[in-house]
Amino acid sequence: MNFTGKTVIVTGSSRGIGYAVAAQFAAHGANVMLSGTSESVHKAVAELKEKGYSVAGYVGDLSLAEAAQGLIDKTIEAFGGLDVLVNNAGITNDKLLIKMEEEDWDKVLDTNLKSVFLTTKAAVKVMMKKKKGSIINMTSVVGLMGNSSQTNYAASKAGLIGFTKSVAREYARRGLTCNAIAPGFIETSMSGSLPEEIKENYLKSIPLGRYGTPVEVADLALFLASDMAQYITGQVINIDGGLYM
Repeated sequence: MNFTGKTVIVTGSSRGIGYAVAAQFAAHGANVMLSGTSESVHKAVAELKEKGYSVAGYVGDLSLAEAAQGLIDKTIEAFGGLDVLVNNAGITNDKLLIKMEEEDWDKVLDTNLKSVFLTTKAAVKVMMKKKKGSIINMTSVVGLMGNSSQTNYAASKAGLIGFTKSVAREYARRGLTCNAIAPGFIETSMSGSLPEEIKENYLKSIPLGRYGTPVEVADLALFLASDMAQYITGQVINIDGGLYM
């Protein structure tokens, strides 16, 4: 788990799972580029720099091609290369299907799925040259099992699974791996905003009887990006306490 000299991009990393992933990679020696759509990214970067980590930040809407390419370009400019891409950026906009507007659908699909297409497309051009690289896409158990009032979110996360498997097949001969992590109920500010009744119902459905933590998700990302996982590609690994089996 030594990533000294490696460069990692983690999108959506100003808080929650993304921040934990970025912090864990940085703690294990990696150069890490954090990204987000607001200036809060710079606050996250400052916090990690105080710990002596090698990090930088990028602000942009990755559903726009120029911003996605800009993220890759700035990373190479800052650190000289790219070894790992963690596509974590994501949003929710929950509504019953009958009440969901077209813009509710488009915004979630653009942020959660189109941005991954654009960043991955830009990243593989760099990774192919050295014939080694790891791409990790943050999907969700909702993409596997569906969820009421989340047709847009579930569709985006299910799309990520198909995207992951296709990229894995397409670039395996070039030495790249591509896997997806499917978290269940993880303790973050996003999940914390849910009504208590919903959270209690989730808990009853989790065989391990507790929620997961962002650090546990981060540890899985580190494993998938490490040399210990070089024979793993095209897989969707659930980290959900047994919620979905």
